[in-house]
Amino acid sequence: MSTRGNSRKSAIRGRWGPSASGVRSARYNMPMPSAPTHAVTLTQHPATRSKAVRSIGARAAKGPGASLAISYVIEGAIARMRVPAPRPPRFADGLWQHTCCEVFVACKGCPAYQEFNFSPCGAWAAYAFARYREAAPSALDAPAPRVSVRSAQDKLELDALIDLERLSSVHAHARLALALAVVIEDQEGLLSYWALAHPIGAPDFHHPRAFALELE
Repeated sequence: MSTRGNSRKSAIRGRWGPSASGVRSARYNMPMPSAPTHAVTLTQHPATRSKAVRSIGARAAKGPGASLAISYVIEGAIARMRVPAPRPPRFADGLWQHTCCEVFVACKGCPAYQEFNFSPCGAWAAYAFARYREAAPSALDAPAPRVSVRSAQDKLELDALIDLERLSSVHAHARLALALAVVIEDQEGLLSYWALAHPIGAPDFHHPRAFALELE
């Protein structure tokens, strides 16, 4: 069951910053701002089920230099999940069809928003929308995200850092409305959808109800 529908997306593309090896469990080790302060729990959509995941938590905060820091913690039997193998960071469509973390960013009260997808493999995607599922063209030279991934037997952690000024000067200072979400693919190929809030009906991370976290 897809969270997307048939609307066309407008991709915002660019480069990632450099990566370096870290501890044994780290695929990418990049500096993050001070620890996010807004902690939330994502819930599984009632129409989907995952036997691999026990819980998914997330934290979010505006960091120094007009950045947005997001941390995801997936706990459970990681070996029972399909986690894409590491590869060089690059833009890639269709990440939501497999295990990935997502954030939707809007200025509070504005219909326009941006969507970011982060795969544990290192691939990423960014899309702009003028309003609900209406793709918008963008002249931005990509708000290149930076990502750190750590994996253990019972935990997968992904940290993402977004430069808000690359979205717009307004984003850097506005009150933000965020929709945090995760797609989990298990070893049988079944998908489960996790979010802060789910609308009635099919999973839909774009729905206004999903923008349930606000940051000053």
